[in-house]
Amino acid sequence: MKEVAIISGKGGTGKTTVTAALAELWKNKILVDCDVDAANLHLVLKPKVVSSTDFYSGYKAVLNTELCSRCGACRRVCRFEAISADFSIDDLSCTGCGACTLVCPKEAIALHSNLAGKWFISETAQGPMVHAELGIAEDNSGKLVAQIRSVAKELAKEQGCGTILIDGPPGIGCPVISAVSGVDLVLVVTEPTLSGLHDLGRILTLTQSFGIKSLVCINKYDLNPALTDEISKVCSAGDSKLIGKIPFSRSVVQGMVKAHTQDSSLLENLPAELQSKLKDLQAKVAQELAAL
Repeated sequence: MKEVAIISGKGGTGKTTVTAALAELWKNKILVDCDVDAANLHLVLKPKVVSSTDFYSGYKAVLNTELCSRCGACRRVCRFEAISADFSIDDLSCTGCGACTLVCPKEAIALHSNLAGKWFISETAQGPMVHAELGIAEDNSGKLVAQIRSVAKELAKEQGCGTILIDGPPGIGCPVISAVSGVDLVLVVTEPTLSGLHDLGRILTLTQSFGIKSLVCINKYDLNPALTDEISKVCSAGDSKLIGKIPFSRSVVQGMVKAHTQDSSLLENLPAELQSKLKDLQAKVAQELAAL
């Protein structure tokens, strides 16, 4: 079993669009949407949830009002102003540090495990999919990413799947590190903009530091030929390989809307030229993966 992560140095580059297209073309695989902070692969693939599991992470302070003497020690020690004048606790402000529990003379405050989100196993027209939903203002997205990747590996073993396709988060933060740690190959989707060029450099530095082979695809490459050339030079100068250039087309958005609202796939709603580019991209990624 091998793992491929599709990532980008920044959001909005078309990473999930490419992932959805590869999902249609790749056989015998498990899909994982590791962009748990802003998951959107489900909008295109329309998964039917088979099972749902709560995800607990961290702690929240809970006050027993019957024991509380309202002495104010908890309010004075809380550096996050999570406890109001009437001694109600704001869950969004509470970090679960536990300082209030240490100073309370009545032991009226306890830390409870925090329900931070849910993760799901679903069926899609393109195969099984593991995805998640992190609650509003919840952290530890890296821990949730590690959780759903672990579930995907078990599922892949049970079903004899040879590949795990990961739709990774954008950027270079904790969830991205969690999404690419231990994968066999990374496909970086970028675009010919100054921010795209800058963030490509950061994400390639990250993958190189992990010793992961990286491939690059330039989305909307024809919007700025000069910057497309700059990206090509960055790939040539480093250890990355430029394997695909996809032209800009307004039909991509229309195709995604149709895939979401109608009983159709993304690829069948795209023009023949884009279909050909994406099929060529999938073939090259599969070839590079097989060679590892």
